[in-house]
Amino acid sequence: MKITGVELRRIAMPLVAPFRTSFGTEHDRDVLLVRVVTPDAEGWGECVAMSEPLYSSEYVDGAAAVIRRFLLPALPDNVDAYGVGHALEPIKGHRMAKAALETAVLDAQLRASGESFGQFLGATRDRVPCGVSVGIMDSIPQLLEAVEGYLDEGYIRIKLKIEPGWDVEPVRAVRERFGDEVLLQVDANAAYTLVDAQQLARLDDFGLLLIEQPLANDDLVQHAELAKRLRTPICLDESIESAEHAAAAISLKACSIVNIKPGRIGGYLEARRIHDLCRAHGIAVWCGGMLETGLGRAANVALAALPGFTLPGDTSGSRRYYATDITEPFELDGGHLTVPSGPGLGVDPVKEILEEVTTSTEWIPLG
Repeated sequence: MKITGVELRRIAMPLVAPFRTSFGTEHDRDVLLVRVVTPDAEGWGECVAMSEPLYSSEYVDGAAAVIRRFLLPALPDNVDAYGVGHALEPIKGHRMAKAALETAVLDAQLRASGESFGQFLGATRDRVPCGVSVGIMDSIPQLLEAVEGYLDEGYIRIKLKIEPGWDVEPVRAVRERFGDEVLLQVDANAAYTLVDAQQLARLDDFGLLLIEQPLANDDLVQHAELAKRLRTPICLDESIESAEHAAAAISLKACSIVNIKPGRIGGYLEARRIHDLCRAHGIAVWCGGMLETGLGRAANVALAALPGFTLPGDTSGSRRYYATDITEPFELDGGHLTVPSGPGLGVDPVKEILEEVTTSTEWIPLG
């Protein structure tokens, strides 16, 4: 497939409410979209990098720069999605930037062939169960009001963001208010150390599905030690940047569950590799989210329909984060989202909305 040019488009997407985690608070998203143009089709990719390097070392200005300066010049004249990964392999890191470019190429490739993301990846379902991520709140009553609203919308699973000083009590309050039948898990975003093991063990009393990324991103060994001290299953997120990382975590018994975020690990081909590896070793997986627009959400929903995704993901409806999405909105139906069935991502940006939120565009001709 010959790529004639690539557009780098920045859009400003205000969130419906501030989203607070252990590493900071987001009020809006500065999103980098990658549009790949070929003679036969166009494809879209969404970069999940944030404005600042707080969640990871990548940030949106850096992602745009590395795509422009290094990734695009590395592509051969004719390339498919598999070839993108091979061509970019010598360039270290920058997985979010690589994922956006590879996804755009894959979308164009599949639109040209008439195949959907779900078909290509190996989806076995036409709808997926949805959970929701609830940020750190200013008070317990505010948290309970938010959780009640999400349960009323039909979300099947609740995830609470936690940090030191906001862990046992909010979990206890949610359990006491909504009961043990609610599927509940927590996410620390690497906010703790092994010194906090005794405090984290207090969460064992609440029947959680999992505790996500309690310790540092680069410390599989201490996660393995922590796993011995907790009854609650440990799930790794930020620690898993590739299938090789997943294999190491499984070998060390550092986790029993993996959160797969395609936009953070280099793309959907690597996500499928991690899925296949975990499934072969009896490790449950679920699909995480990075506050994606409808473009990124469409691909995530397709991925979450693979057979190894046995836990509800963070594939929330569009209105969870955005009053107006750039695609037709994803709407929750009985706690599920429908897997798009059209060619490629199966969704397109709404032109008028896209133009309204666009802050800049850059056209880069290739070949």
